[in-house]
Amino acid sequence: MDFDLQWLLLGLPLAFALGWLASRFDLVQWKREQKDSPKAYYKGLNLLLNEQHDKAIDSFIEAVQQDPDTSDLHFALGNLFRRRGEYERAVRVHEHLLKRADLPASERERAQHALAQDFMKAGLFDRAEEAFKALDGTVFDTEARLALLALHERSRDWRAAVEVAAKLERSGSGSFSTRIANYWCELALEADARQQTAEADAALQRAREAAPQAPRPLIMAGQRARARADHREALQQWGTLMAAHPAAFNLVAVDYADSAKALGEGPAALERLDALYRRGPTTDLLAALARLDEDATRQRRRVLSHLQHQPALSAAQSLLQLSAGTPLDDAESQALRDTVARAAKPLQRYRCAACAFEAQHYFWQCPGCLGWDTYPPQRQEDL
Repeated sequence: MDFDLQWLLLGLPLAFALGWLASRFDLVQWKREQKDSPKAYYKGLNLLLNEQHDKAIDSFIEAVQQDPDTSDLHFALGNLFRRRGEYERAVRVHEHLLKRADLPASERERAQHALAQDFMKAGLFDRAEEAFKALDGTVFDTEARLALLALHERSRDWRAAVEVAAKLERSGSGSFSTRIANYWCELALEADARQQTAEADAALQRAREAAPQAPRPLIMAGQRARARADHREALQQWGTLMAAHPAAFNLVAVDYADSAKALGEGPAALERLDALYRRGPTTDLLAALARLDEDATRQRRRVLSHLQHQPALSAAQSLLQLSAGTPLDDAESQALRDTVARAAKPLQRYRCAACAFEAQHYFWQCPGCLGWDTYPPQRQEDL
């Protein structure tokens, strides 16, 4: 059959016209989709700024449907789900991102970090740990290790915490020596609870090596020595603590006094504690001095002096106990009145039920949150 060139000449322009129309239709549709997607995105952003989270989520879902390849929209939607407490939906969004083969490495790391945060917020700590570990060597390395450190502390996995904290310190993320010392102290306590003395000794030594100036290892060393009736060793450890960390010494001041009495070294210890008390009077040192100086008159005089310079309820209680059966003189009565007035002052305030703003006077409109009738008509001490 002969082919008619006339039909070919007529068909070529027609095919060209149809192709051009189809391309124009696709181009118009693509432009419309590109135009609608930013509109939905900006609408969602505006709703988010106005704290309308539900409507913002709907708008971002619409934007994702119109432009499913834009990762930023997925991140915005996933973060919104997490903030709303919809962790399962947030996980699905970020897992969907991770499954995309065309996702750049930087975006993949970002999605992995977001997924780890989803698991963390949802309380799925084992899955969060795995997700954070997968970020090792990425730009989120430091953030992931800090999150892992928090996870290990929460689960009381102190050896894992030591390892992560050491990595953070080696990477230049700051000093973690004191925290590492605390982890080893916790391990020492656990070993003592299992009656594994050698392991506890080793852990405490590691704590002192990690932070030689930390007070807790010295405190624990003295406490462990006192527990085995080695009062000489306890005084030696706590004597070092007294010189290096006088503020932390308050935690064992009474135990120090008791160990000194057990060794018959009460007068020398009384002199040391009195000198420390004069430099920085505290109720703990006051109680320790009372253990070493049992003369009621001197104790009463010492407590009165403390109240006059540093009103404290525990000291006032000591004075009342020491004065049982004998009347208070004017100075003692005045010191007690001043102490009680100081302790009662914070309880004489009104507190807003909406924002907890406290004030000495009753407000019908809270100065803090500007709410009306948010103050209960009773002071704190009456609630």
